[in-house]
Amino acid sequence: MRNYTQFYIDGRWVDPVTPKTAEVINPATEEVSGEISLGSPADVDLAVAAARRAFTTYGESSVKERLDLLEAIQAEYVRREAELGEAIMVEMGAPKGLANGFHTLLGKGHLGTAIEVLKDFKFEEQRGVTLIRKEPIGVCGLITPWNWPMNQTCVKIFPALAAGCTMILKPPQLAPYSAQILAEILHDAGVPAGVFNMVQGQGSVIGAALSKHEDVDMISFTGSEPVGVQIQKDAADTVKRVGLELGGKSAWIVLDDASLAANVAGATAGMMGNSGQTCSAGSRLLVPASRLDEVRKVAAEAANGVTVGDPQTEVAMGPVVSKSQYNIIQQYIEKGLAEGAELISGGSGRPDGLDKGWYVRPTVFIGTNDMVIAREEIFGPVLVIIPYDDIDDAVRIANDSNFGLGGYVSGEDIETCRAVSRRMRTGAIWVNGGFDFHAPFGGYKRSGNGREWGEHGFHEYLEVKSVIGWN
Repeated sequence: MRNYTQFYIDGRWVDPVTPKTAEVINPATEEVSGEISLGSPADVDLAVAAARRAFTTYGESSVKERLDLLEAIQAEYVRREAELGEAIMVEMGAPKGLANGFHTLLGKGHLGTAIEVLKDFKFEEQRGVTLIRKEPIGVCGLITPWNWPMNQTCVKIFPALAAGCTMILKPPQLAPYSAQILAEILHDAGVPAGVFNMVQGQGSVIGAALSKHEDVDMISFTGSEPVGVQIQKDAADTVKRVGLELGGKSAWIVLDDASLAANVAGATAGMMGNSGQTCSAGSRLLVPASRLDEVRKVAAEAANGVTVGDPQTEVAMGPVVSKSQYNIIQQYIEKGLAEGAELISGGSGRPDGLDKGWYVRPTVFIGTNDMVIAREEIFGPVLVIIPYDDIDDAVRIANDSNFGLGGYVSGEDIETCRAVSRRMRTGAIWVNGGFDFHAPFGGYKRSGNGREWGEHGFHEYLEVKSVIGWN
C-alpha cells in the first residue's frame, strides 16, 4: 500500500489544510493500491504564494545555474528510474516492459532535451537599435493526465525550469504515484524551495483554482477537449496564457503498394499500445478500397495477436486505467455495432480468461468516417478501418475531423508520403515511423494550441520584451 497524503509546497512535505483522502485503485486487480490526499483551493493558495516568492530569485537565475540544476535532476532521475516504472505499472496498468521502457524513457528524454536546448538557447537577440529579450513568464500551473504520466509531466516541468519559471503541478488523480516520486527526485536534486510545488487532488477543484488564480501567469494543460474549454473560460478573467494539448482522432494513411500488409499490421498493433490510451494514436486507419479483403485479414490477425493480461508479465497490453474508462469504451464498441460497422476482431467484454481487472479486447471495425466511432475520441484499443478510393479521397477523409493532433503516412514512395503529409491538417505527422524529442508537438483545430517538445516547448514559458534604443 502506498500512502501519499502530503503535498510538496515551498520545499517541504506538508499536510493538507483540510484533510481529505481518496483511494487509488490498481486497474489490473480492481483492488486498492494506496491513498492520496485531495487538496483544496487553500492548498493551492499556499503553493502559489510559495511559487511567487521563489520567482523573484529563480526568475533571475543564470543559464549556468539552471543547467547545473537540470543535470542534478538527471542524475537522480536515472537513479530512481526503476521506481518510476514500477509506479506507472501499478497506477495505470502499463505492462512492465512498457512502463520500464518507453514510459520512463520519455521523461528522461524530455529532461535531456531541455538540457540540450538550454545550452544554446538565445534569451537575448539584438536587431538594429532594439534588444529582444525572452524572459520567464512567471508562475505556471501544470495540469497533467494519467495516460503517459512521465511524458506529460516532464514535458512541462523541465522546459519551465529551464526557462526560469516557478510552478505548481496538479498530477492526475488516477495515476498519482509516479508524480510523487518525481517530486522526491526534484527535492533530492536541490530544486530551490518554492520553485516546484505539487498539490494532488481533483481536477475540478485544483485545476479550477489554478486556472482562476490571479497570481498564476500561465496554465499548461493536457487532457480532454471539454476540460480544456473550461480552463480557458476560468483563465479568461485574469488574461493568463493557456497552453492546451487536447484530444485526437488521428488518421493513418496506408499507401497502395507492396508494403501494405506490413504497414496495416504495424498500424493495427501500434493502435493497441498503451491500451489505446494515447491522444495521438492512429485510431482511423485509411486503406485503399481495392485491397479491403487483404486488409481485413491482415488487421484481424494483427489484433488477435496482441497479448492481453497481467502487466507484471510479458504482455503487449494491460488493462485500461479505470472502471469508468472501461465502461466508456464498452459503450463505444456497442455504438459501433449499432451503427452497422463490421467487427473483424475483438468486441464487447473482457478477453477470455480475464474475469477481473479493466481489460478490453483489442477491437477492430471497418466503417465509414461519419460513424460516431470515427468522429469521437474513444481512448481505448478500438481501431476503425476506413477505405478510400484514391489519394485525394484519403486526404479528404483524414482532414474531415474536428481534431488535428497526430497523423501517419506509410508507403514505399517517400515523395508521395511527403506530398500527403503536407496536405494533412494536423500538428504532427509520422512518415514511416521515426521519433524526435526536438520535434514540436501540438494540435490544430480542437486538439489544442501551443507546442511542446524541444525548443518550441521553451517558448510556452517565455515572454518577449523589446528594449528599443538599446544600441
